[in-house]
Amino acid sequence: MEDMLSAWPTPRPCRDGNRARALHPRDHPRRLNPVNALPSLNVLSGPLKPCSLNPLTGFFRNGQCDTCAEDQGCHTVCVEVTSDFLIYSSATGNDLSTPRPEYDFPGLQPGDRWCVCASRWLEALEAGVPAPVALASTHFRSLEVIPLSLLQQHATA
Repeated sequence: MEDMLSAWPTPRPCRDGNRARALHPRDHPRRLNPVNALPSLNVLSGPLKPCSLNPLTGFFRNGQCDTCAEDQGCHTVCVEVTSDFLIYSSATGNDLSTPRPEYDFPGLQPGDRWCVCASRWLEALEAGVPAPVALASTHFRSLEVIPLSLLQQHATA
């Protein structure tokens, strides 16, 4: 087992700005398990609330923005996507609108909630198109990338 784990690359923290896409957990030879998740606390220091069960979101596809060391993209910010955010995301190489049945991904519509990468949300903010954030559903690890004050300024109910 130890040899198998040593073959995996060293995980990088959220703050390194790496935009390399990690494989979806379904595609890993060793499926990731929420048991490996970091503590499920939100940015307000409370229990992490579900982000979306329909469509089913999260790195673990458990409806929450849980994370772990293998989540190189840091999919920890729960947003309510807007049309502008979806257009921006697609234009920067992350098409969230197009259904991808091979990944059980239905495609997002404005108003859907989704766990997005902290660095991607910050880029959208800098471009003037941040999606509203559900603070109680945003993992505390997002704070490695985004100051709480910025998340609070863009909070939704």
